[in-house]
Amino acid sequence: MSERYRYTLPTRAGNKLVLGQLIGSASAIECAKIIDRYPGVALLITSDRKSAMRLHDEILQLTSLPIITIPDWGTLPYDNFSPNKETISNRISILYRLPSFSRGVIILPINTLIKKVCRHAFLYCRMILISKGQYLSRDILQTKLEKAGYYCVHQVLERGEFSIHGPLLDLYPMGSDKSYRINFLNNKIESLRIFDINTQQSLQEVNTIDLLPVCEFPVDKTAIELFCRQWQEWFSIRQDSEHIYQQVSKGILPAGIEYWQPLFFNEPLVSLFSYLPENTLVINTSDLELNLSRFWDDIYARFNKRRADPMRPLLPPETLWLKIDNFFSELKNWPFVQLSTLTLPKKAGYYNMDYRPLPDLAVEMQSKASMHMLCKFCKQFNGPVVFSVENERRKEVIIELLMKVEIIPEVIDQLNSAVMPGTYLIISANKQGFIDASCSRALICESDLFGELIGRHQTNNLHVINSDFLIHNTAELNKNQLVVHLEYGIGRYSGMITLETGGIKAEYLILTYACNDKLYVPISSLHLISRYVGNTDENVPLNKLGSDTWIRKRKKATERIQDVAAELLDIYAKRAAKNGFAFRQNQENYQLFCEECPFELTIDQVKAINSVLSDMCQPSPMDRLICGDVGFGKTEVAMRAAFLAINNHKQVAVLVPTTLLAQQHFDNFRDRFANWPVRIEMISRFRRVKDQIKVLNQTSDGKVDILIGTHKLLQSDVKWHDLGLLILDEEHRFGVRHKERIKAMRTDIDILTLTATPIPRTLNMAMMDIRDLSIITTPPARRLAVKTFVREYDTLLVREAILREIFRGGQVYYISNNVENIEKIAYFLETLVPEARISIGHGQLRERELEQVINDFHYQRFNVLVCTTIIETGIDIANVNTIIIEQADNFGLAQLHQLRGRVGRSYHQAYAYLLTSPKKVLSQDAKKRLESIASLEDLGVGFVLATHDLEIRGAGELLGEDQSGQIETIGFSLYMEFLKSAIDTIKKGGKPSLDNLPYQMTEIELQIPMLLPEEYIPDVNTRLFFYKRIANVENDYEIEDIRMELINRFGLLPDPAQYLLSIANLRQRSKNLGIQRIEVNDKGGLIEFNPTNRIDPTYFIRLLTKEAETYRLDESNRLKFICDLANRTTRLQYIDRLLREFQKNVLSN
Repeated sequence: MSERYRYTLPTRAGNKLVLGQLIGSASAIECAKIIDRYPGVALLITSDRKSAMRLHDEILQLTSLPIITIPDWGTLPYDNFSPNKETISNRISILYRLPSFSRGVIILPINTLIKKVCRHAFLYCRMILISKGQYLSRDILQTKLEKAGYYCVHQVLERGEFSIHGPLLDLYPMGSDKSYRINFLNNKIESLRIFDINTQQSLQEVNTIDLLPVCEFPVDKTAIELFCRQWQEWFSIRQDSEHIYQQVSKGILPAGIEYWQPLFFNEPLVSLFSYLPENTLVINTSDLELNLSRFWDDIYARFNKRRADPMRPLLPPETLWLKIDNFFSELKNWPFVQLSTLTLPKKAGYYNMDYRPLPDLAVEMQSKASMHMLCKFCKQFNGPVVFSVENERRKEVIIELLMKVEIIPEVIDQLNSAVMPGTYLIISANKQGFIDASCSRALICESDLFGELIGRHQTNNLHVINSDFLIHNTAELNKNQLVVHLEYGIGRYSGMITLETGGIKAEYLILTYACNDKLYVPISSLHLISRYVGNTDENVPLNKLGSDTWIRKRKKATERIQDVAAELLDIYAKRAAKNGFAFRQNQENYQLFCEECPFELTIDQVKAINSVLSDMCQPSPMDRLICGDVGFGKTEVAMRAAFLAINNHKQVAVLVPTTLLAQQHFDNFRDRFANWPVRIEMISRFRRVKDQIKVLNQTSDGKVDILIGTHKLLQSDVKWHDLGLLILDEEHRFGVRHKERIKAMRTDIDILTLTATPIPRTLNMAMMDIRDLSIITTPPARRLAVKTFVREYDTLLVREAILREIFRGGQVYYISNNVENIEKIAYFLETLVPEARISIGHGQLRERELEQVINDFHYQRFNVLVCTTIIETGIDIANVNTIIIEQADNFGLAQLHQLRGRVGRSYHQAYAYLLTSPKKVLSQDAKKRLESIASLEDLGVGFVLATHDLEIRGAGELLGEDQSGQIETIGFSLYMEFLKSAIDTIKKGGKPSLDNLPYQMTEIELQIPMLLPEEYIPDVNTRLFFYKRIANVENDYEIEDIRMELINRFGLLPDPAQYLLSIANLRQRSKNLGIQRIEVNDKGGLIEFNPTNRIDPTYFIRLLTKEAETYRLDESNRLKFICDLANRTTRLQYIDRLLREFQKNVLSN
């Protein structure tokens, strides 16, 4: 054995090594050492996908060798839907390359490893290599593609598709992240080019393309015939069109077909072990027997539950998964290393590593006292102490925290660099710390200090939207867009220009006013500009520069706004004055309930839940709005609030707009509370009248804990024993009378409102902080955004959209809001798409009939549902991933967003087709609605759509149409700023005026270039975006966030950008001190104060007395100074020092 290592790695089959005391991230460190030592491939087995992702991230930073993870199908055993194309593509690509993998590590969760796969020979023989200059006819290639499972379409959109246009063949291969365009000339491939799927434009040329099969099983005619023969050996044949046999025999692959994969092959499936290179070392980090037993229990449970379905008879689990005894037999064919956290007995092949757990070092961010144990540990530990953080942003946070207790860590790149005693800091993916006794070194991770940070890890396709930015963001300005300047009124944005004055470069916005007059606005004054929203562009007159018309209109609007502010405050003051119920939390019970949550919470969900629980524990009634896209987890937030209420012996009402949504919530709540003694009931038209009366009697007696229902809950005969919480889902769907009843309930109980697109009135109040608002913008892991198309109605497009979905085993919603013609439309679709199985659903069907239609659709007895907007809320079917909406221009924006949210609720790519009548002249509002929903495809944009809806419809409905004139006069954005300022001022007991506006920022002129140079950020809109953010910062943290983002995206800041951020910092501090203006040149300058500044006058007396040669007071509010400030950096430092001195001498209130 080498002197360097304490143990020898096993190299022969059956040899075993066990390593103990691998605490926290030490297992990843030891794995990396083993991988680097071992001359072949290492297979690392984990307990689940989460552990696999964590180890992947931790090992990635410790080795330069390649790391492979094979994605699981992402479905439950015997599931009714298939993995998405991206997952299949990644799997096929990795499986194809796996046997030739010579060095590195493969990380697999145990449930992925025991799933049997096709033989590698299938993938190898089905791979097609295409080369430039190759003699190959287009027709022969088309035949090969169809044999490999590729689907011919009109326009290629996703992997596994191809299209033909004359001599061109477009193709998106499996296993590729690029799509290709092949140009044929005389049965020869003339060129191969990459093309962009979104623009359909050809890009750079390539020499070869590798084409892998579409599925992990063959789908050609021969394979389908084999499937049919083998099916008859296992099962009987039914004539029903939805029967698996009937669908496959017609070339349709139904959802979940992967669980009949063995029937497409002559030979049985094989284990993943058969793909491993011969020199593979197996490393296990989990309890194999326990995890395998649990997984097999789940497989058998699902098998026994689903095997009785005559439409989907199931193959035995042994044909699809590796049995436990076979798994352990396979393990004996490989050298094996077991990693354990336990201390091992002294035994041959057993080694305890020198890792120890850390003591309790938990701290609270805001409490200096809570850091006592951490300080003590750092001082007493005899060796280096290394703090680990995830990224640059977190590094700054931790450094600032440690500096409070005089711990100043040295930043290092690698853990091994920490040799000498002291404190260090490293950016790494380590999740849990330890003490390495072998080198007397301690690693402390963020989770050791603050606890586990839920949901921090994001998948590659995850797009996270900053909630605060969503609320206050003004969308990017486009040329000729209307804007409002606080001082000069309504003009049009005409672009940006860089001008040089006195040798100082600066960037300006160009605003065009009446008579084509131009106003050049420096970027330092961007806080004075807002987008104009309030009337259609054509009807808005531009203001004239030099006229007082704008000033008079602005004054009149502010006077009216004061009345509105007072009225709004009065409404919510009455509510705040009411005494509510302060809920108390049983932490132990609540934690048990949380652990039963079937999915990992996102960051936004955690924030929303914490806010809701905090509100409920206050003595005043809660009124919180939760805004989040459909499927983003708002219901889990509501369930946790309901749990807290029930634990305090209060009843919960869940009010929903439709019967279907009531049924969905009823099912979901019952599943979630299944392990708790909670009585959940529902009243809706799906229940008999006799049953409803019984439920209402039990509710009044306190025997029902959660009652779910439609507007029936608002009727006078509903009596509550002790109602404590009202959960209101989709408020905008209720009528005026219902809202009045809800308003009456609002005064003394806690209200939690859930919505995907809040109505403008609700949104306005939340934006002004009158109501509390939480936004959930983070999608569940692996959720894909719905691709949205706005098109004129076209029968070819409709047919192709339906065929694309049903040929991948999915289902379709076809929305037609005309009940009278809905049967004709269904008949037409049956003629247009005879391959589809079609049914009808609408609100005029009898209750039982409608319920049967929805159930049949859920169980895939047909695959196209022609329906009205009855499916807008309440239907949650993961297999429906295409929605087609007729006459989409007649729908509201919130409605379109809700309807689009009915698809894309699984991991499949979903499509929404918004169809308008041919050659129809759309209204301006309809055009804006369709443009908005088509442009905002990202996950989590419901809040953005709501603000667009608010802008399109105008905001006059805040308290009534009488205010719409004021809004049209000065624009919605400025109106809202005035209103918010008025409310804040009245709250503080003051009288509103323009002086209170946040627009009143300090003017600073230091004769220093401050801009984002074009060579640093070439795109003008991106520069404008950052200028706007910088102009609106409210504290140092926001400035630092912008600094870090700029460096991260564009590199180190050039001097003018540094100056821009430094002056933004000075401006913010100056405003808080009551400074109106600062002017400085190379010989000195002046500082002008507001009359309301709070700096101690005696300080100025001392300053003028002590430094009379430098300072003098002019006109009682202007401090002048004379000194050499020729150096720009010195100039900034001088003002910074003065502001610090002013801050020290601020009078206390």
